[in-house]
Amino acid sequence: MKALVAIIYLLASVLFILGLKKLTRVKSARNGNRLSSTAMLLAVVATLIDMGQVDYTFIIAGVVLGSAIGAIMATKVEMTSMPEMVAIFNGFGGGASLLVAASFLFEHAFAVNQPLTTAMALDTTITLFLSVLIGSVTLTGSLVAFGKLNGKISGQPILFPGNNVLNLLLVVGILGATVFAVGFNQDPHTGFIVSMVVIGLSCLLGILLVTPIGGADMPVVISLLNSYSGLAAAATGFVLANNMLIICGALVGASGLILTQIMCKAMNRSLANVLFGGFGQTDSAGGGGGGKDADAYPTVKNCGPEEAAMIFESAREVIIVPGYGLAVAQAQHATKELADLLIKNGANVRYAIHPVAGRMPGHMNVLLAESNVPHEQLYDLDQINDDFQNADVALILGANDVVNPAATKDPASPIHGMPVLKVWESKSVFVVKRSLSPGFAAIPNDLFNYDNNMMLFGDAKKILTQLVHELKEIVD
Repeated sequence: MKALVAIIYLLASVLFILGLKKLTRVKSARNGNRLSSTAMLLAVVATLIDMGQVDYTFIIAGVVLGSAIGAIMATKVEMTSMPEMVAIFNGFGGGASLLVAASFLFEHAFAVNQPLTTAMALDTTITLFLSVLIGSVTLTGSLVAFGKLNGKISGQPILFPGNNVLNLLLVVGILGATVFAVGFNQDPHTGFIVSMVVIGLSCLLGILLVTPIGGADMPVVISLLNSYSGLAAAATGFVLANNMLIICGALVGASGLILTQIMCKAMNRSLANVLFGGFGQTDSAGGGGGGKDADAYPTVKNCGPEEAAMIFESAREVIIVPGYGLAVAQAQHATKELADLLIKNGANVRYAIHPVAGRMPGHMNVLLAESNVPHEQLYDLDQINDDFQNADVALILGANDVVNPAATKDPASPIHGMPVLKVWESKSVFVVKRSLSPGFAAIPNDLFNYDNNMMLFGDAKKILTQLVHELKEIVD
């Protein structure tokens, strides 16, 4: 039986690796998801076989309930809410690791009235507390990230004097309590209390680590929390001596860290700056092409879909830059319709995808894939940035910070040095946006003042629908 379990685990591991590889390409992502799902099913089956005689009542109930919740979320959650769903799933992963580690702790120590120093080996106990720490931080940190993305918590950094000092004190307190429980305490009752203190402090640490981070850095936070959930699972795997859990956790942890590094590089910022910088703490708002942001845009020009359609009709090189505003308006299908019409009229249409566009890594790719935009039309920043100077029209759909010239031209700007799409080099630039309000970085966008830029104020879906109608009138 042990040999059978080992073989199934090996097969599941291979499928996980192949699935992860396929997820790196839009065309193969669906198959990659299927492979990974199959691998998880095999891993669960092998684990149940390895456990031997168990009561399947709660297991079946959990499978039914979890499957129902997953099916509902998969069909009901809109693409605009996908970042929140990813954040909450990260939290569930961390919470699961926390619960497993805590139950192992109670079963092998407190339930048998033994101190940790004699109940378990030292390496097992240390790994167990690591699982508790990382799982707790992931759980509460992800809940805060969910609240920020969902609007339940302010997207602005929530800072107070001594924030980082308090975090440092929490880390010292967690480490001190762990050392005491693992190496010195001989009283099971005291050990139980200390363990609860470690869990409580770890949960508080998770909250305080994420609340100071602004909305502009949410893609990085999601990637990092995803990595945390994997590390927590790997630590739990070492506690349970489960190779499959170690492999899965290591894959998630490593891929999450790599993605976090990619996101930081795309923003030209260090991870420490993201976590402790309080980026985007200037609160600013605007409305309808005016309001208190108007002072920052003395030369802004706006036009209507009819005027824009005349320029699009003669354009032969068009680059579309999608942003979160596109997702909010659910305008991906209208975008595809406009692109098809332009192609039919003889234009070459491409999409410029910034690594941190949207509110999670790959958000724009998934959104455009939903409307069947060919993958060949999607280009990363490095692939297309030099082509804007040859473009007749750059169409910005709800993007802001990733097309802000201040990143390259204003050394005093908070986003200076961040790689951005050089849309201003195009002959004509159209920005579809509800208002002049700032993006996640909470700073004005100098692009709006450029002579070759025109604003199309309104909901992206409505503006694009009107633009398609006007363009059809001209083309036909």
